[in-house]
Amino acid sequence: MRHRNTVEFGVAGRYALFSDPIMRVGGEKCTLPLPTYEALKGILSSVYWKPTLIWYIDAVRVMNPIQTEVKGIRPIKYGGGNDLSYYTYLKDCRYQVRAHFVWNENRPELSHDRNENKHHNIAKRMIAIGGRRDIFLGTRECQGYVIPCVFGEDHSCYEEMPELTFGLTYHGITYPDEAYSAETAENMSVRFWHPVMRKGIVEFIPPQDCPVTRVVRKMSMKPFGEEYGNFTGLDEFGEEET
Repeated sequence: MRHRNTVEFGVAGRYALFSDPIMRVGGEKCTLPLPTYEALKGILSSVYWKPTLIWYIDAVRVMNPIQTEVKGIRPIKYGGGNDLSYYTYLKDCRYQVRAHFVWNENRPELSHDRNENKHHNIAKRMIAIGGRRDIFLGTRECQGYVIPCVFGEDHSCYEEMPELTFGLTYHGITYPDEAYSAETAENMSVRFWHPVMRKGIVEFIPPQDCPVTRVVRKMSMKPFGEEYGNFTGLDEFGEEET
């Protein structure tokens, strides 16, 4: 389903590491076979984000074969010195992504900034120049690159595969400023779902439809506004982007 404010882009990188944050505690990291909803949302937020809106990832199309590479890493220990670990990365990654945004109803103080054409046009311009901030695929060491694309064009190596399931998988984290229920309000929650790839395309369900949600800890929503010195509304980016 295409929304009026849909954006489409391609993202690629030599390596990627998409994982459940819980799987990183032991020091050795292992990637999931697919980019997570949260990782793709983070990529799009690096391209363009404001607290007025929430990005929803609609679908991802896997273009290259899913293959991994194990690397020996010497991470820095918290107490000083180095440790030895093995990290399992995806390699030669390329994806097409389709997404749209909705207004953040938890931010009524920013309702004056709800100009759909403005934000949609800025987002498309930011995609065209590769994003406002650095792009990375799952972790900071996996540099990525964003370019405009038409979702569904070009060849996907999985377009002849009818269906491939991946079991219960990490979907993303719900922070208080994007809460959608009494359970997620004033909490940081983690979500899980069952992704299915059909002909190379994974259609994401929205956060509120995830079948498994767990509260991680209490968390307060960060305030935005002129009185806090961190948001000025329509004039924040100047006349050229209004």
